[in-house]
Amino acid sequence: MKVLLLYFLIINFTVFIIAGYDKYQARKNKRRIPENTLFSLAFFGGSIGLLLAMLLFRHKTSKSSFIVKFCGILGIQITLIIVFLNYKK
Repeated sequence: MKVLLLYFLIINFTVFIIAGYDKYQARKNKRRIPENTLFSLAFFGGSIGLLLAMLLFRHKTSKSSFIVKFCGILGIQITLIIVFLNYKK
């Protein structure tokens, strides 16, 4: 359980930093982080870090296609958590 918690802390911190860097690059009109990279990291456990970065840095919040895809990832994760918790009973 501690390993899983450590994994989620690391992945969320990583996604938060990468999204912040992407926002910084966007302001400087430089090369950006691909959206698929952000989505992949969010899918594999970094959705909280990406959500915090979106809110704190106001990153990708006006891009509706990004929000829809991100909400899809959150929906899948919430469904998996519910299934896991019900299966564990």
